[in-house]
Amino acid sequence: MEHNVSLISTLAAGFGLALIFGFIAERLKLPALVGYLLAGVAIGPATPGFVADIGIASQLSEIGVMLLMFGVGLHFSLKDLMAVKRIALPGAVVQMTVATLLGMGLALSWGWTVGGALVFGLSLSCASTVVLLKALEARGAIDSVNGRIAIGWLVVEDLATVLILVLLPPLAPMLTGVAAQTATETANATPLWQTLAETLAQVAAFVALMLVVGRRLLPWMLWQVARTGSRELFTLMVIAVAIGIAYGASELFHVSFALGAFFAGMVMRESEYSHRAAEESLPLRDSFSVLFFVSVGMLVDPMTVVQQPWHVLGTVLVIILGKAFAATALVLVFRYPLNTAMTVSASLAQIGEFSFILAGLGLQLGLMPKDGMNLVLAGAMISIALNPVMFAAVGPLQRWVLARSAFARKLEQRDDPYAELPMTTERAFLEGQVVLVGYGRVGRRIAQALDERNIPIVVAEQNRETVEALRNQGRAAVSGDASDPMVLIQAHIANAAMLVVALPDSMKARQMAEIARQLNPGIEIVLRTHGEEESALLRKEQLGTVFYGEEELARGMSRHVLQRFNAPLDGAAGQTPATAASH
Repeated sequence: MEHNVSLISTLAAGFGLALIFGFIAERLKLPALVGYLLAGVAIGPATPGFVADIGIASQLSEIGVMLLMFGVGLHFSLKDLMAVKRIALPGAVVQMTVATLLGMGLALSWGWTVGGALVFGLSLSCASTVVLLKALEARGAIDSVNGRIAIGWLVVEDLATVLILVLLPPLAPMLTGVAAQTATETANATPLWQTLAETLAQVAAFVALMLVVGRRLLPWMLWQVARTGSRELFTLMVIAVAIGIAYGASELFHVSFALGAFFAGMVMRESEYSHRAAEESLPLRDSFSVLFFVSVGMLVDPMTVVQQPWHVLGTVLVIILGKAFAATALVLVFRYPLNTAMTVSASLAQIGEFSFILAGLGLQLGLMPKDGMNLVLAGAMISIALNPVMFAAVGPLQRWVLARSAFARKLEQRDDPYAELPMTTERAFLEGQVVLVGYGRVGRRIAQALDERNIPIVVAEQNRETVEALRNQGRAAVSGDASDPMVLIQAHIANAAMLVVALPDSMKARQMAEIARQLNPGIEIVLRTHGEEESALLRKEQLGTVFYGEEELARGMSRHVLQRFNAPLDGAAGQTPATAASH
C-alpha cells in the first residue's frame, strides 16, 4: 500500500543533509549555516536527484521563525523596546529608504520598470530576523545593548514590511502592474487611505489585546500548568502559545507570524517561569531554524550566478555594503559608539524571509520579472552565508580603523552629555557608593532593593536612553561600556565601596573586575554569570563573589549587597538567594 510521506521525506532529507553539510562546514572553519543552505540547494528543484516538497519545507521553516521570535520576546520586554525607540524607529525607516533607493537605481540601470525596481529595492531593504537572532545567540549578545538595538530595529522593519505588503496590491495599478490593473478594475479597489487605516487599526488592536488581556492571562495559564508538575504539559503549553498566537494574529489581525510570536513571548515574560519556558522551547527552536536555512537553499537556482554574475554581484553589494554603510552613518549620527554602529551594520547586512514574500508578491502582481526573484534568492543565500564573517570582522575592523583614522578616534571620543556625572552630584554618590553596571531586568531589581534602604548607587549603562531616563528621575548614572576604564572612572570607582556587574557577559565582567581592582584595590566585587562553569572559572581567578542562576539571581545578588551594607533583609531581597560562589 502506497503512502504519501512527503513530510517525512522532507524532514529526513533536510535534517540528514543539513547535519552532513553542516559538519563539513564546521570542519572547514565555516559557519554551519553555510552547510544548511547547501543542503537545501542539494534537495531543491534546481539540482538533479531527490527533490523535497518546497511547500512543506516553507511551512516547517515558518514554525522555526515563530519559535525563534517567541524566544526573543521572552527575553525582550516592552521597556527594552521603548528604550531603543529613538534610534530603532528613525534608523529603520531611513535605512530601508536608502536601501530601497539603491536597489531601485540598480534595477533601473538594467532597464526594469519603476514598479519592478521599487519591489526589488524593498526586497533588499528588510533584513532577516532569523539570521540576526542566530548570530546574536552564537555570541551571547541578545541581552546586550547592541543586541537590543538591533532587535528593536528589525521589529520596526517587520512592522513596516507588514504595512508594505498590505499597501502594495492597491498601489500596483499606479506602478504599471498589468495583472494587478485587471484585478483592481474588476474588484473596485478600496481607497488607499482606507486600506492604510484598516491595517494600522488591526495592528493596534492586536498589540492592545496582547498588552491588556494577554499580559495577565498568559502568565496565569503558564503558572497553572507549571503547578501540575508535568514537564510535557509545560513544554506543550509553551509551544501551543507560540504557534497558536502567531497563527491567530495572522488570521484575525493580518499580522505576520513573526510579530505575533514576538508579542506572545513579550507578554509571557511577565511570568516567573519565563526562563524555564525559554529553555524548554530551545531544542525545537534550534531544529526548526535549521529548516529555515534549508528552505532558503531549496529556492535558489545556482545557474543564476553563472548566467547573471554582475547582476548578482550588484545585488550582494547593495545588501552587504549599501545597507551597512547607511546603518553605520545613522547610528553614529545618534552619537552611539563605533562598536554599536558596526554591530548594527553587520546585523542588517543580509536579507531573508520577508524579502522572499515581497519579491513573490511583486512577481504575482506582475510588477517584477522572474529574474528579480532569482536575484533576491541568490542575494539572500550569499548574504546569509557571509553574515557570520561580517560579525567576526567587527572587532578586528574596529581596531584597524581606530589605529589608522584620526576621524574615527574623534568619533569614539566625542563628548557625550551623559558620559560623566553632573557637577551637582551629591557627595554620597561619589564616595562609598555602589557602582551598578547594567540596568536590565536583574540590574533594576538590585537597584530597587538598594533604593528602598537608601544605599547610594551610580548606574553605568550602555543605553543612553536608559541613562537619560535615570537622570530625569534624579538618579546618578553614566553612559558607556563599563569595560572601558574611563566609564568606571566617571562613575568614581576609585572611591566606591562595591562594584556590582549585573550583565551576563563573563568576558566583559572579567575586564570590569580587573579595571576596578587596579583603580581601587580594596573594592568588593559582585559578578553575574550564566552558569556554573563560568562561575567556577571566575571564582578560580578570585575576581569576586559570583552569582549564577535564573529566577532567583536578582534576589541573591540583592541579598548579598544588602548584607555587606548591614541593611535589613525584609521583602523580596530577603527571600531565597540564588546559587552563589564566593572567592
